[in-house]
Amino acid sequence: MSIVLLIVAAAVPFMVMPFYVRVGQLILLSAALGLAWTLLGGFAGYWSFGHAAFIGLGAFSAGLFETELMKGQPLLGFGLGLIVGGVVCALAAAVVAWPILRLRGIYFAVAMLGVSQVLAELTNNVDVFKGSMGLVLPRIAAFGLRPEALFYDVLLIATVVVGCIAFAIKNGRIGAGLMAIREDEDTARMLGVPTERYKIMMFILSAALTGALGVIYAHSLGYITTSSVYRTEFSLNMIVYNLLGGMGTLVGPFLGSAVMVILTQVVLGRLLSIHMFITGALLVLLVLAAPKGIIGLFKGGLFGGRAKG
Repeated sequence: MSIVLLIVAAAVPFMVMPFYVRVGQLILLSAALGLAWTLLGGFAGYWSFGHAAFIGLGAFSAGLFETELMKGQPLLGFGLGLIVGGVVCALAAAVVAWPILRLRGIYFAVAMLGVSQVLAELTNNVDVFKGSMGLVLPRIAAFGLRPEALFYDVLLIATVVVGCIAFAIKNGRIGAGLMAIREDEDTARMLGVPTERYKIMMFILSAALTGALGVIYAHSLGYITTSSVYRTEFSLNMIVYNLLGGMGTLVGPFLGSAVMVILTQVVLGRLLSIHMFITGALLVLLVLAAPKGIIGLFKGGLFGGRAKG
């Protein structure tokens, strides 16, 4: 059944108009980013307000690598750029992990926001990064697909990969340890859970996945500047997708991103003057109606019964 659904999903670009293909891209990108964020934020309870740092760092690392070292080889450069973006973000996360993960709650969240702002300023003001001038990325073409169809399918593959990683972690020993940390970190440590190791591992993995997704996002734009990838709303949206869908679940980021993207891009897309007001009001109503997210409506809520996240 899952294979059939994937085949149908992959065929979407050939069945709908380009606008809806772009909407599909946004849903997939948002879901994948939400899942990458939840490895630490949803499972362990360490909410990051600055995960856009890794989107921007991954995008510019890969962009500079491709434009400076892989000229004339766009497809190979893109493939290697995914690795470069992920590795650079993983290394950056490893550098800041030990000091920043000693913070908890709002202090960790705000510290991550600070990390994002520092990286954005460096990218924008240090000439070698070309953040203020902008960076034109190589045009990617493969299998004769239109650009929007190609990046839709690339994002579909990326979302499946991130989803499988999140599933394996949540349903394994590490997942149990992360949930113990979320509930009571001090008690978890006393019970023998290697809290520091688990947190650092998830922080680095989340950063690497977010960085690779940032590379795909950058290529879907074709041209990036500091302001186009180091966007605070990216970080906040990752939290919103999880809150709306169901914090700490695997399905939650998919549901939250689908609702948000369809609401903002399709339903309210033409109401530009009151777009943000209506979106905010609807979000408040949704959160009040489902404080545990849409998944919560299925767990003994509006629809009764139980649901698996």
